[in-house]
Amino acid sequence: MTNDMTTKKESSNTRCGYVAIVGRPNVGKSTLLNHILMQKVSITSSKPQTTRHQLLGIKTESGVQILYVDTPGIHTEEKKAINRYMNRNAKSVLRDVDVIVFVTDRTEWSKDDKLVAELVKLSPGRLIVAINKVDLLKDKTRLLPHLQKLQEIFPDTDLVPISAESGDNTKRLEQLIAGYLPESPFYFEEDQVTDRTERFMVSEIIREKMMRQLGEELPYALTIQIEQFKDEGKLVRIEAVVFVEREGQKIILIGKGGSRLKRIGTDARKDIERLLGRKVMLNVWAKVKSGWSDSDRAIKSLGYDDV
Repeated sequence: MTNDMTTKKESSNTRCGYVAIVGRPNVGKSTLLNHILMQKVSITSSKPQTTRHQLLGIKTESGVQILYVDTPGIHTEEKKAINRYMNRNAKSVLRDVDVIVFVTDRTEWSKDDKLVAELVKLSPGRLIVAINKVDLLKDKTRLLPHLQKLQEIFPDTDLVPISAESGDNTKRLEQLIAGYLPESPFYFEEDQVTDRTERFMVSEIIREKMMRQLGEELPYALTIQIEQFKDEGKLVRIEAVVFVEREGQKIILIGKGGSRLKRIGTDARKDIERLLGRKVMLNVWAKVKSGWSDSDRAIKSLGYDDV
């Protein structure tokens, strides 16, 4: 969370506070945030570790302002500097939030879930466990024993089965969160939805399209840098560079005759135009930056500096 979040907006008889959405990779944290906000602020894909940065989503309603912090998935394997960065990023949020929403996936309970459980128990924030994707659970009789197991692990903790995709029971989750927030003036204007810049959101949209269209390994070897963001009124000109780690990855990313990179750019441009509400001229280039994901210096130079 950035330092400029400390100025409160004057108000009375209101509640306001920070809520960390945490969990292992690919449990639906970003999907949950997008559904709660009723608009897309956090990118999603079926691949684990899609989220790399903290992202603040702001919802103001009925005298309550909830500041949701979407976090990278916490995982036990820290093979590269980028993995260590994502874990530090997610863990740092737990130090000073009012509420923690620990998202799990149906009846699954992995070593990564156990790691998250150990971390949230150390946080001073009020804990809620959201059991996600229950609509996909074929054998519903397995849910009750799992809930009982979770209640033993987390005594006196609210357990809320939800579907972030369809929105089932998410209103109940929001009501619980609101009830645990302190009385406080609002931190942000009531119509603000995120603290992130348009430049950041654009880079994330491009990365999302690549996460969705490329194979299993390549998306983890790439990162996006916006080199130009020129607002000309009715038109925004954007130059984006995609860094990969090897020449072979660059060839795959570009595709035959540039076809794959062109398709990614076209899909990204449509979403960026919806985000900005203006026409966009988007150019996307591919470059090799060897070993960037395992270099602390490189990832910092590429904008991974939240913590």
